[in-house]
Amino acid sequence: MTDKDAISQCRDNLRAQAESARQKFIDGEAIGVLLAERAYEMDQNLVRLWHHFGLDGEAATLVAVGGYGRCELHPHSDVDLLILTGPEPSAALEAKLTTLLQALWDARLEVGHSVRSVAETLAQASADITIATNLLESRPLTGDTSLYAELQEAISQDDFWPSAPFFEAKLTEQQARHNKASAFDLEPNLKSCPGGLRDIQTISWVAMRHFNASCLAELVSHDFLAPEELEELNTCRDHLWRLRFALHCVAGRAEDRLLFDHQRAVASLMGYRDDTQLAVEQMMKRYYRTVRAVRELNQMLLWLFRSTLRQRALPDPVALEGPFIRRGRLIEAAHDQVFDDPSQILALFVQAARQREVDTVSAATLRLLRKARRKQKQPLSELPECRAHFMAILRHPDGIKALSLMHRHGILATYLKPWQRIVGQMQFDLFHAFTVDEHTHRLLQFIERFADPEHKDIFPLGSVLIDQLPKKGLLVLAALFHDIGKGRGGDHSEIGAEEARQFCQQHNMNVHDGRLVAWLVEHHLLMSVTAQRRDITDPEVIETFADQVQDADRLSYLYCLTVADICATNDKLWNNWKGSLLRELYHAARDRLNAGMAKPVDSRARIREHKGKAHNQLVRQGFMPEQIDALWQRLSADYFLRFSPAQIQWHSEMLLGRDLEAYQVHLSTHVTRGGTELLVYGPDRPGLFAMVMAQLDAKRVSVHDAQIFTTRDGYALDSFVILEHDGHPIQDPSRINRLRHSLNTALTKGTLTARPLRPLSRKLRSFRVPTRVQFLSSQRKNCTMMELVTLDRPGLLAQIAQVFDRCELSIQAAKITTVGEKAEDFFMLCNPEGQALSPAEQDTLSRALVGALEQDQP
Repeated sequence: MTDKDAISQCRDNLRAQAESARQKFIDGEAIGVLLAERAYEMDQNLVRLWHHFGLDGEAATLVAVGGYGRCELHPHSDVDLLILTGPEPSAALEAKLTTLLQALWDARLEVGHSVRSVAETLAQASADITIATNLLESRPLTGDTSLYAELQEAISQDDFWPSAPFFEAKLTEQQARHNKASAFDLEPNLKSCPGGLRDIQTISWVAMRHFNASCLAELVSHDFLAPEELEELNTCRDHLWRLRFALHCVAGRAEDRLLFDHQRAVASLMGYRDDTQLAVEQMMKRYYRTVRAVRELNQMLLWLFRSTLRQRALPDPVALEGPFIRRGRLIEAAHDQVFDDPSQILALFVQAARQREVDTVSAATLRLLRKARRKQKQPLSELPECRAHFMAILRHPDGIKALSLMHRHGILATYLKPWQRIVGQMQFDLFHAFTVDEHTHRLLQFIERFADPEHKDIFPLGSVLIDQLPKKGLLVLAALFHDIGKGRGGDHSEIGAEEARQFCQQHNMNVHDGRLVAWLVEHHLLMSVTAQRRDITDPEVIETFADQVQDADRLSYLYCLTVADICATNDKLWNNWKGSLLRELYHAARDRLNAGMAKPVDSRARIREHKGKAHNQLVRQGFMPEQIDALWQRLSADYFLRFSPAQIQWHSEMLLGRDLEAYQVHLSTHVTRGGTELLVYGPDRPGLFAMVMAQLDAKRVSVHDAQIFTTRDGYALDSFVILEHDGHPIQDPSRINRLRHSLNTALTKGTLTARPLRPLSRKLRSFRVPTRVQFLSSQRKNCTMMELVTLDRPGLLAQIAQVFDRCELSIQAAKITTVGEKAEDFFMLCNPEGQALSPAEQDTLSRALVGALEQDQP
């Protein structure tokens, strides 16, 4: 057989085995069997090639290491090989090995290899924990077995990575890996994420070194792992294996990141089907529950290992109330029968709240908690003693710390039946970066930060309001229930409000408190939507919002819940722009409530106030009253109603003394609502808004707010709040100058140059968002309010503006909101006659927007 035939045969054998394995996977074959079969097939082909290239009889050994050494070979996994040689391999041997390795690459195998003598291998393994770990699970395939025996003899010695330093090295390695990723990443790495396959392997590696165990099952005989814990670990491992196997099949390559690109196809191959929840959400829910279980087992077992290797004595025990003790920052059960009384499960966390030093449950007590958790046949909330303990936690100043521990160790799900539904529940989008339960947990952490002086600059209003709330526990309870209705179909806010009402009744809370909690849950999105997707300079919007809130206490609770909710949704979501909008809405609504809802809003008084403050400042700067009045006579009353005195002053300062017949572009050097204000002035004409949007998009600038005005004599005075794409204001002078020059050039030329649309990002290509146009009810006769939801994409605003121009519509205001992969934008529009759109005009616009925006979706 020629070399080419041998390589071709190897490639064909492995391809046929992979196709067979895929079908067996679909048919439900045990995943461990499939991985072992792949390893066995690889063994046979490698041995044949070893023989074919004349390596029999040479002083060399072919050794499988890593996952291949464990006989765990996925369809496209790397084939990790160690070739052991004598101290001075001959030139002939080196030539043969080079030919062999080239053949493996020609066979399209992903080979990770090293060629070393036994001494070289030991030297490198002694200095590198990764190499040492690979050797622990190696196995010989063919060749001179005496070399492998010599290696095994050396690594079995007591001075080769003793148990204690090996444990510390693996723990450090794991901590470094965990610091790079979250267990709840939207695109998790199945191997390296916290709770992934590496965490299971770490337990196995430490056991192999400490007990000289060949597999995890041997830990049971050492009384280190309970049989049910071994079963749970194996179940988790098998599920992660199946996910990785399916991912390799779908990707057609070695891929460990469960990217959005692959999630739908992987879910289908795994047998999930769309139902009340999407198939991909069902798959990811099982994944997140699996990694949570692995993390807990990994933590418990590594802590137990550490206790057996501990060099220093534990802190002296401090007796606590009930059958509990504290050792430093650990809380422990005083004896193994503590949780035979289920109410003591909650009592443990009451004590954790009361002890400021405590932040962790000891490993031995965690094992007892896990056993007690498994025994519960009903929610703990059905026990009166447990309800009393839970309410004590809610009322305690450090109750959130206890709730965090309860969440970490699965006790919240054991206590609250509705919580069980959201554990691991994800949403297949780019907005919600965490599972529902983890998002809620993070929300509680942000509520805690409001009271922390270190975060006062980030949450200036929240830090004041959190101490003024009549009962902080009601805010915490609303936070626990605000998303608890997700994943069931229907309006999650309404479902959550009903669950909250039932909880409050079950826990004998007074009617007023129960109504407040339920109201907060049902309306937890109200403030966010109003601030980000409505024109909060409009008195009608403020009045409607204040009417829904009804009193100042509700407003304070809702503000704190809203800010914490936004911050906990996505690490990149909170910025000064959102903070300023919410503070502005809070103060406007509070003023309206304090003035009394029965008293109508006096728009004329507000206009006089704005004009007076701006006028006084301008006069102090040296502008003549006649100049100011001449400019302001060109502006409508609506202008003075919508802008703050500071903005009116700045606009006037920029325009006075300049050519009012020409286009002008100004960018503020001060921050407006957390962003940079852009002022565009000049002769009004069709396409002006689209032109500005196209230029800003070309410069990678994000537009968040727009106020579009036409003066009485036909000039545009348009104000935009713009930010960099990272959410920061634009403050670099050179950046500001480039933006100003670009906009001036485009406005002077007066033509909108069609630019090729930038391609969608990889993540956006994985999503499709049906374009939805909704016209909102309003008492305004001179404009129509419209909401647009569609897939976010480069150049979107310019596209939308061009549709408005084709329909001969004018934009009066806009609020631009990006929610993950979705754009949720708000516009105030009027027809050529300056009136609200008729039903026919609304229908024409809706059809035009859907037609233009749907064709660009993947």
